Amino acid sequence: MLYCLRPMVHREYYIDRLRTVMTAMVLFAHSAITYGGTGNWFYTEIQNQQSRSSILLTLYIVTCNAVLMGFFFLLAGYFTPASLEHKGYRRFVLDRCLRLGLPLLTFGLVIAPLTIAMVARAGGHGFTETLLGLSRSREFVNGPMWFAEALLIFSFGYCLYRGVTGRKDHSSVEQRSATIPRSRTWILSALAVGLAALLIRQVFPVDERVLGLWLADFATYIFLYALGVAAWRRNWLNQLTWHNARLSIIIACVAWPILPFAVAVFAASGRTASTVRGFDAANVALAFWEPLVAWGAMAAAILWFRTRFNQPSRFWSWLGRRAYAVYVIHPFTLVAFSLMLRHWHGQALIKFCVTGIAACVVTWLVADPLVRLPGVRHIL
Repeated sequence: MLYCLRPMVHREYYIDRLRTVMTAMVLFAHSAITYGGTGNWFYTEIQNQQSRSSILLTLYIVTCNAVLMGFFFLLAGYFTPASLEHKGYRRFVLDRCLRLGLPLLTFGLVIAPLTIAMVARAGGHGFTETLLGLSRSREFVNGPMWFAEALLIFSFGYCLYRGVTGRKDHSSVEQRSATIPRSRTWILSALAVGLAALLIRQVFPVDERVLGLWLADFATYIFLYALGVAAWRRNWLNQLTWHNARLSIIIACVAWPILPFAVAVFAASGRTASTVRGFDAANVALAFWEPLVAWGAMAAAILWFRTRFNQPSRFWSWLGRRAYAVYVIHPFTLVAFSLMLRHWHGQALIKFCVTGIAACVVTWLVADPLVRLPGVRHIL
């Protein structure tokens, strides 16, 4: 998602490919919310949570929520130590403020209000009046840019940790290989993260934001960001093998089918995965299900992409260079496309696919001139 300069002996092309695919999957997840899946989004056309299409779209959304954003934090942490070593504290903090803080502010002050006003206009309300109302209320909507807000906090936290402990990385260009922890360690870490998430959710439920952040998921995000830092220092990503990841992948495959059953039960009772509370069996199951599935899914994705997508490609490079810009601007383009198709009485799953594909194509094309603009290209 976020491209940090990092001196290295060889380019890890597969990581760029992973971030590009995950960006597209985020866009499709928001398209899924539009057409009946559970979640928060600027525009929802279908809200029937009990239909078969809504259940299928919710399956996709919950799976993406468990895997994608944590994966982004893992990769962000992976590039952080060398970036800090290469740039130094002052330049690193300035770079994070420009590449994370400025897009966050632009989204909250420009893109989000325009998107909300566009939806209001489609609903028969005034476009200008909506913008003025948002301005008077001083409401700051960070939308999917909560990720940039969280990563900005994590980056500052890492700098503080390095400053307080006086820790020095061995080199910004060399990595010391260390043995990857055993399979049982990863399983125990997933259970520990699940327990931490369950306890956090007693205070901050799954569907509640605090300062625009989904704190219910922060046990996973903090762990994976720290894991990314450790993975870079110990060269774990390049050492990972199918043998290392086998148990985690098997557990993920066994655990994932629990989700369709749970979603169906939620739908039958008029609930969604985001409405569970306390130590309800569903809340306990969801808290542990997420890391158990995510660990195996991420390991499998890393291995598969490293094997098949680790070669130079002009097309993949073009897509990857624009992925961050796509992430920032996609709410406006996706909602615009959804509104254009709102009078088309097609099936929800078909509209989900058509809107997702079209929005991906359009957003990447719109992002192309943005990343070429002087000044902007150094941020996006």
